[in-house]
Amino acid sequence: MKFPREKPRTREEYERGLPGYHDPTSGYGGAAPAYSALTLRLVLSALGFVVCVGAAVLFGYFQLWWISGILAILAVGAVIDFLWVLHRKQRGEPG
Repeated sequence: MKFPREKPRTREEYERGLPGYHDPTSGYGGAAPAYSALTLRLVLSALGFVVCVGAAVLFGYFQLWWISGILAILAVGAVIDFLWVLHRKQRGEPG
């Protein structure tokens, strides 16, 4: 069981990377702790946004509005993920 940290993290800790960050299996079975792949998440969220918007427009053209609505919601989720990853990268986390 992990206990809460007694002091806040420093910028240097973020710049080095946080081992096992968001990884519940960190160190399990002798595996090395994982580091975040933020750039990959940035690219995938941008791609997801483009694909969702394009598909929403296409389904809207064929008047399948409920599918367009679902894809629009997914596109908003991709934008939120993109902005959160940008925030983490500007904070100094590698990846």
